[in-house]
Amino acid sequence: MSRQDLPLSSSTEKAGKGSTDYAITPPEPPRGFSAWFGGPNVTVGPRIGPVLDSISGGGSDSDESGTAILNKQIALEEGHAIQYRTCSWQKTAALLFSEYICLAIMSFPWSYSVLGLVPGLILTVVVAGIVLYTSLVLWEFCLRHPEVRDVCDIGQMLFWNKEWAWWATAVMFILNNTALHVLIGARYLNTMTEADNGISCRTVSFGIVTMLICWLCSLPRTFSMLSKLGTASAIFTFISVLLATIFAGVESHPAGYDPRDSYINAAGKTMIGGDPIVTAIPVIGTTFVAGLNAFLNISYTFIGQITLPSFIAEMKDPKDFPKALWACTIAEIIVFSIVGGVVYAYTGNQYMTAPAFGSLEDLYKKVSFSFMIPTLIFLGVLYASVSARFVFFRIFRDSRHKNEHTVVGWATWAAILLTTWIFAFLIAEVIPFFSSLLSLMSSLFDSFFGFIFWGVAYFRMRKADGGVALLKDHSISGYLLAAVNILIILIGVFFLTAGTYASVVSIIDQFEDGSVSSVFTCASNGL
Repeated sequence: MSRQDLPLSSSTEKAGKGSTDYAITPPEPPRGFSAWFGGPNVTVGPRIGPVLDSISGGGSDSDESGTAILNKQIALEEGHAIQYRTCSWQKTAALLFSEYICLAIMSFPWSYSVLGLVPGLILTVVVAGIVLYTSLVLWEFCLRHPEVRDVCDIGQMLFWNKEWAWWATAVMFILNNTALHVLIGARYLNTMTEADNGISCRTVSFGIVTMLICWLCSLPRTFSMLSKLGTASAIFTFISVLLATIFAGVESHPAGYDPRDSYINAAGKTMIGGDPIVTAIPVIGTTFVAGLNAFLNISYTFIGQITLPSFIAEMKDPKDFPKALWACTIAEIIVFSIVGGVVYAYTGNQYMTAPAFGSLEDLYKKVSFSFMIPTLIFLGVLYASVSARFVFFRIFRDSRHKNEHTVVGWATWAAILLTTWIFAFLIAEVIPFFSSLLSLMSSLFDSFFGFIFWGVAYFRMRKADGGVALLKDHSISGYLLAAVNILIILIGVFFLTAGTYASVVSIIDQFEDGSVSSVFTCASNGL
C-alpha cells in the first residue's frame, strides 16, 4: 500500500525558510487503520503552502509544521478567560450529532416517494460514504494546517491564497444555512396557532420572533459550551423523529386521506386518493427535475463539511476527530433510512409532505413536531456561530478582544450575529418553502462544500507529498483514488449546473401552480 492510499500521509520535516517546498522526503506512514480512525499514531503530512498572514493565529512562522503551530496555539491560549481549543472528541461528536440529526431528516420520506424506496435507500448509503471520505480528506488538510479556523480559510488556501476566494466562501456559507431555521421556526409557530385568527401578518411576524430567539441563543462564544446544548438538541430531535415514525404506523390514515381512488379538490384539480401507494422504483412520469430535487434533499442533509473545520479548530487533539465522524456517520445511515423508509411506507406517494410532519394527523403532527423545537433553534445557532467566527476572528486575530471579556469584543460579536440573522430572515421570506429551499441551497453551495473543495484539496496535498497521485503513484489504488477524486469534483460541477437548473425550475413551477405563498406573505405557512 502506498502512502497515497491513506487519508494521511506523514512528514515531520520541513524545508528551509523561504523555500517553495514545504517538506523533505517524509517518513513511512503508520500501518493499519490508524490513518482512517485517528488516534496518537497518526502523523501529519506537509503543508500545501505558507501560513497566510490573515489567518496566522498569533504570528506563526510560515515554515512551521502543523504540529508546531498546534502546540503554539494551545500555549498562547493558556491563562486567558476565553479558550477555544477545549473540545474532546466526545464533545465534537455531540456537535456533529446536533448538526446532522435535524429537521431535514423529515425530508427523506418525501425524497423516497419521488425516487422510489430502493433507489432512495441506495443513494442514502452512497451519499453517506462520499461525505465520510471527503470529511477524512478535510481532516487531513486541517491537521496539516491547524491555523485555519473555518471553511473560508480553507477556500483561500485551496485557491492559491487569493483574497477573493475567502470572501466568496464566506458569502456562500452565510447564505447556505441560517435561513432554513427562520423558515421552519415560523412554520412551527403557524402550525401550533392555526386556530388563532387574531395574529397580524402571521408568517412575517413569526419569522421575526424566530430570528430574535435564535440571535439571543447564538451569543455563547465557544463550542465547548455549545456542545452541551447540542447533546440535548440531538436527543430531542431523535425523540421527535421516533415519535413521527411511530405515529405514522399507528394512525388509521395519513393526513388528507380520501377513500376515493380519484377526486376533484377545492382548487379544481384531480387528485389521487385511496390507500397509500408505495413503490420500489420511481413512478412512471417522474421528471428529471423532480428526481434531482429529491436527490438534492438527501444530499443536503448529509453534506455538513462546511462546519467541520471550525469544529476541528477547537479540538484539544484534532487527531481524534475521525472517532466522532465515524460514530455520527453510522448513526446517520441507520436513523435516516429507518425514518425515511417507515414513514414513506405508511404515508405513500399521494399524501406525502415535506417535512413529513404534515402527513400526520393533527394531534400526532403537533406532538412530534414540538420535540423539534430545540433543534430548530440550536442548529441555526450552531451555523450562525460558525459564520460569526470567521468574521470575528478576522477582525480581532491579534487583539485581546478575542480571548478576553471586553465590551468591544462582545458588542462586535453580537452585532455580527444580528446581521447574520437579519440576512437569514430576508432569505427565508423570499424563498418560503421547505423542499425547494433545501434543493437550491444544496445545488448552489454544497456543490463546493460537499465535493469540489475536497477533490481539489486531495490533489493539492498529493502534490505537496511529492507528486500528484494520478501521475506519480503507479499503483492501482493510487489511480483509483485519483479517479475517485476527479469524480467527486465532477459531481460537484453537476450539482452546480444541473442541480441549480432543477431547483429553479421547481421554484418557478410552485409559484405558478399556486402551491406556495408569495414572498413576505402574511398567510400561514403551517403544516
